Amino acid sequence: MTEDRMLGCVLAGGQSRRMGGGDKSLLDLGGTTMLAMVVDRLKHQVADIVLNANGDPQRFARFGLPVVADPVGDYAGPLAGVLAGLTYAAENRPDITHVVSVAGDTPFFPVGLVKRMCASVPLSEPVIALASSSAKLHPVFALWPVSLRQDLHDWLNTGQSGKVLAFVDRHDSVEVSFDIDPETGLDPFFNANKPEDLTTVREALSHSTT
Repeated sequence: MTEDRMLGCVLAGGQSRRMGGGDKSLLDLGGTTMLAMVVDRLKHQVADIVLNANGDPQRFARFGLPVVADPVGDYAGPLAGVLAGLTYAAENRPDITHVVSVAGDTPFFPVGLVKRMCASVPLSEPVIALASSSAKLHPVFALWPVSLRQDLHDWLNTGQSGKVLAFVDRHDSVEVSFDIDPETGLDPFFNANKPEDLTTVREALSHSTT
């Protein structure tokens, strides 16, 4: 399995209630945004990237990437975003075998995320890879076989649980563990949910540029 057959899907469509609403991934961090950091990390690891978000796609125009909305429900959670990525791959990129989902508010995720995940699963079987760190799973960061698209579509359209692990439990999966980020000293899957978390991101950025 090679990274040139991977599509990156950035889940940027959350409602950011704990951040006061709006697109937290687009908040200014001193000349950059979390989403810009995420896209920059991911673009070196996959063949192409799509953004999953609902509402007006023009607010992401600066990135020059396709924006795909949830195909089911209204803010139906990360599984709906994964389905959006799988659907885009199936309909537009027949060369893509897997979709890598990442969160749009987790700017320090591993630069070797996709390579490690690709090495952990067979190409011949539909196995989902899930990221973990410090003995904790981060199921939004996962490698999804495109062949699971129809099953996920049926799962969500019949009112099943929107929890990622509920769907994952239907299939074979592996856990891929990652260490603390050596550059920032943070958990690599640190995500900014609250205003004070943005301060942590800014401090990490300032340390990495000094």
